[in-house]
This record gives sequence, C-alpha cells and structure tokens, in this order.
Amino acid sequence: MTQTIRLQDYPLASHTLPKGGDGYRIPRRLRPILSLDDFETAARRLLPKPLFAYVSGGAEQGKSLRGNRAGFDRYAWVPHAFTDTSVRSLDTSLLGQCYSAPFGIAPMGISGLTAFEGDLIQTRAAREANIPAIMSGSSLLPMETVVAANPDAWFQAYVPGEDAKILALIERVQRAGFKTLVVTADVPVSANRENLIRARFSTPLKPDLHLAWEGLTHPRWLLGTALKTLLRHGMPHFENSGVGRGAPILSANVMRDFGARDHLSWRHLELIRRHWPGTLVVKGILAPEDAVQAKECGAEGVIVSNHGGRQLDGSIAPLAILPQVVKAVGPDYPVMIDSGFRRGSDILVALALGATFVFVGRPMNYAGAVGGQPGIKHAIGILATEVARNLALLGIQSPGEVRRDSLRTVR
Repeated sequence: MTQTIRLQDYPLASHTLPKGGDGYRIPRRLRPILSLDDFETAARRLLPKPLFAYVSGGAEQGKSLRGNRAGFDRYAWVPHAFTDTSVRSLDTSLLGQCYSAPFGIAPMGISGLTAFEGDLIQTRAAREANIPAIMSGSSLLPMETVVAANPDAWFQAYVPGEDAKILALIERVQRAGFKTLVVTADVPVSANRENLIRARFSTPLKPDLHLAWEGLTHPRWLLGTALKTLLRHGMPHFENSGVGRGAPILSANVMRDFGARDHLSWRHLELIRRHWPGTLVVKGILAPEDAVQAKECGAEGVIVSNHGGRQLDGSIAPLAILPQVVKAVGPDYPVMIDSGFRRGSDILVALALGATFVFVGRPMNYAGAVGGQPGIKHAIGILATEVARNLALLGIQSPGEVRRDSLRTVR
C-alpha cells in the first residue's frame, strides 16, 4: 500500500512523481517517518546496540559531535515577502555536473552491516534522484559492484602512506570506472572512540555470547540483513582498502591493516594528482590554508569536514570555519561540506555561508537500515521537500541564489 502526499512545491527529479501525477508515493511502513531524525529513532530500535553505537557515536566526549549540530543555532533567517517563487528549482551544478538537489550522500563505512547491500542501495537511490553518492573505502561490497550500479558514483579512499600501495589502489579505482576520487585527509590514526569499547563494537566484530544475544534480540536485522547477507554474499570482507581483499567483518583474531597513514603528506597528494586522471576531491579539510594547499596540489574541490565528530574531539565545526575556507580559496572554487546536517534549512545555511554543495551521512545510513532503498529515497524526498519549501518561505528561487545577507548571527 502507498500513500499520496501532495507536494506541489517539490521540484526534485521527476523520478519522485508518478507519471502524470503530482504526488509523492511512500510505502505504508514509512508513513510515520516525517524527518531525518525519525529515521534515527527507528534505527535505534532496529539495530543491535553495537552497530547503532558505531553509526551514531563520536570520539571521546562527543564535543565535536554536539558542536556540529549546535553550530546551526547561531544563525537566523531574514525572509523576503511578496516574491514570486512559483518556478523555483533545486537544480545545482557541481564539478561539471547538474544535480537535482544541492546535497548528496556522504561516504559511510560498513553500510552493508546496517542494511542489506547498504552501499548498493545508497548508490542506486542516489542515481534515481540524480544526486551524487560517495562510496566509502571501508565498504563491504567490492567497488566494482557499486560503480556498475551507478557509473557516476564517487569513490572515497583511505590511502596508506606508501607510494606503491597508493598507486595500486588508484589504478584499481580507475580500472573499476570511477571518475571522481575523494581522498580523506583527517584519519592519520584511528580515533579514540570510547563509546565503541563500551558497546563492545570492533572491526572485525568478535564472535561471542554478547554479539549472539544482540542478534537474537533484534530479529528483523538478524533475518533481513545479517543472515540474508551471508546467504547471498557469504562472509563480508573489507573489499576496498587496497588491491586485494581485506579482513572479514567477523573474526576472533584477524586484525585490519590500516597502512602507514601517519606517513601521509602533501607529497602523496601530489603523487595522486599526477596519476589520477579524473576529478580529485580532498575530504576532511578544516584549516583554510590546507584548502589552499589542496587547490595548489590540483584538487578540483574540497569537502570541509570533521568526519562527523568521529576523529579529533574538540575540532571546530565545519560550519563555523566554512566562511574562512571559502574566502581563502576564492568564490569560484568548489567548497563542499558535511557533518551534522539534518534539515533542509541546515543545507541552506551552508549555502548562504558560501558552500557549493552539502553531503549528508548518518541519516542515509539510518534510512537504509529502516527502509532499504525505498527508505533512502524517502529520506532524499524529505530533505528535498524541506529545501524547496524553505526557498519559498525565504523568497528565493534556487539554491544558487541563497546569500549571506539573508542570515543574521544570533546569541
């Protein structure tokens, strides 16, 4: 059964509207989901506690995690009245592509453990909606499988600090068919995520009675994700850390090889630029001077990010440093942003402060866990509807017209 919701102010890609109609159809079980936060509430009930802790948590005391959301409270809108917005559109240009909304799906590791074929359903939903999706280098499906489902998907790499391994990885990414490579810059070492120790989460997961009990007490996840994955794909492995297959997701004694990431330097980014023929984006930039350095190394864009509050606890919120980054690299250079976005108004705040584009992570993971690919499609629809509605309320025709003078800083 489906329900038709009238969304005359919803100009996203036509895939969301039945041919000849003007309604957005959602499955019955997703009707109670009215916001991205609702997906998180539903996922908390559905997922085993260790998995929910992995997706939801941050580093140490969670100061950056909380700060990412608190940053939006510093701003208030000044809308304009009596402005005809009847022909507004969400179309947004980014890196030579025209997308149907000013946001995309951020990379999230082990999405295949929270939803069946999590990486695939994210990239398929993104392709249907004509928005970009970034595949995580910590995914459990081979990159070749994902790019086959969406040739326009981006690949995010955790590159080791060793030249030979870097070249081998980017050669594989190129051979797979990806055209955009996202190099993550903010993971020289693994963060101190105490919440994962308390929740007894690790990668690989350690088989024990606690893990078995968590599976048995979450039967929908056990049958719909865990057992279904084992039957269709066998034991999941980390497939994309290098050229060969990585560690299994479940093991009592195997350790993951993260490579010498603390050896990474700007020299390695220059090496990647010389050998990568496609579009290069650097993710995890906070310092304005680092953005300038990435630009000088040949990156076509940067993503301002503190890894969703999952790396250095106490790092500045991307939204707070965004205007300085934009000023440093110039208005014509693509500056993207992620970390903490939950509402259409959040996206518009980032655009007003100079961002070119926004990426959303955790909510899309929750949406996949709760509703599979239809859930992700519904999450995209919710966010796009909020953006479209708020444009009308602000008296603005398109995301590209959002300006800083529509915002005020408040205490």
